[in-house]
Amino acid sequence: MRRVRLGMVGGGQGAFIGSVHRIATRMDGQFELVAGALSSDPARAQASADELGIRSYADFAEMARAEAARPDGAEAVAIVTPNHMHAAPAVVFLNAGIHVICDKPLAATPAQASAIAAAARASRARFFLTHNYCALPMVREARALVAEGALGQLRLVQAEYLQGWLADAAQGKQAEWRTDPARAGAGALGDIGTHAWQLAAFVTGAVPAQVSADLSSMVPGRMVDDDARVVLRYASGAKGGLWASQVAVGQENGLSLRVFGSEAALEWRLQDSERLILTPKGGPARILTRAQDRSASSRTPPGHPEGYLEGFANLYSDIARIIRGDDGPVDRVPGLADGLSGMAFIAAAQASAAQGGAWVEVAP
Repeated sequence: MRRVRLGMVGGGQGAFIGSVHRIATRMDGQFELVAGALSSDPARAQASADELGIRSYADFAEMARAEAARPDGAEAVAIVTPNHMHAAPAVVFLNAGIHVICDKPLAATPAQASAIAAAARASRARFFLTHNYCALPMVREARALVAEGALGQLRLVQAEYLQGWLADAAQGKQAEWRTDPARAGAGALGDIGTHAWQLAAFVTGAVPAQVSADLSSMVPGRMVDDDARVVLRYASGAKGGLWASQVAVGQENGLSLRVFGSEAALEWRLQDSERLILTPKGGPARILTRAQDRSASSRTPPGHPEGYLEGFANLYSDIARIIRGDDGPVDRVPGLADGLSGMAFIAAAQASAAQGGAWVEVAP
């Protein structure tokens, strides 16, 4: 099976998420990293590319032109830059006919998101968004259970993503750009809140119609939200809540989802990602493991833990299949619609908070 030729924008020396993407692309051997514009600093870009043994470019626009012209050029590009630098390279590569695999959230501003959307709709290339948690086996199993009616009518949805690493003033490269409104666009709401939003939508198949939000900047002087509490209303009459915080001291990566229906309930937590708890009405809870996974997303036998990196790898493997022409995984791989939904969530929550928690419609 021929490997898909991949380029990368961002992810040079000292970057966190770029190395995660590169590990994920290698896990199933379906991608070959061939080129990169790995840093805005030409020297660092070259040094980073030399370490990886790939073609180096000082500028992503130059990379798009050159790779599109080569018979052995990159067929897809992973964009692993801070939020405000998603749109420009995404548009350039989509215009060049090169598939785009973009880290979340879609962009830092609605205008940037609109530019990506216009380019994606006009391009023959495809656009993918790496919400990796929805690719974990037991999350996919939760989605299947909801879709087949195991929970009955949806009533309550509670999504949380709690971290404590920004409980003090930002320090270090990763904290610095995430607390800069010009580069991040939103704080906890965009960085981790969009993960919780997408996870809930992926599992339930439903997106809230209205939100009421209370956004806080609890660290003195911080210019973006670091705690977001959002009440959700669904068109069906279901209710929900979303809490995203990066000042929850003691929490490391507390992503969780609880879904309650008229007949049963589901509970999943990232830090125990191998287990899904299904509780039927009037009956004992059942603990489901990867032994019951029907999505064929596992690499190791049940009981040999899989997690964060494997979620990314599942996405990349599905994306490789789609690029080769197999649309089988399309409905479970996040794309433009998921990115625009996340941006609509951010905009609605910010508008609600500015109006003292007033109910605000989430743009379809």
